[in-house]
Amino acid sequence: MRKYRVTVNGTVYEVELEEITGAVPAAAPAAAAPAPAAAPAPAAPAGEGEQITSPMPGTILAVNVTVGQSVKKGDVLMVLEAMKMENEIMCPRDGVVSSVQAAKGASVESGTLLCVLQ
Repeated sequence: MRKYRVTVNGTVYEVELEEITGAVPAAAPAAAAPAPAAAPAPAAPAGEGEQITSPMPGTILAVNVTVGQSVKKGDVLMVLEAMKMENEIMCPRDGVVSSVQAAKGASVESGTLLCVLQ
């Protein structure tokens, strides 16, 4: 251990630093527990179109589309409240809404299927 005196914004601190050699520690805490795998997003049947999923957990405040409705790129499909902020779920391309999976007031997780575009 080596002691150092450090001054930060006019305040003097004494710190001790341990010199690290090239040796690997016996057990690394980060390697002890693997990170949990992310849950896969629910999928619509194959060939149904482009899936629009929730980018984060939250509550659906508004559903602005219905099945069969034509939408343009940039249209607001839904409004998602997350962390006291209203987030607009925008349409990524022109198309037709083939299914709506979320309802107003629904609680959704990240990756939850909201609607499908044809």
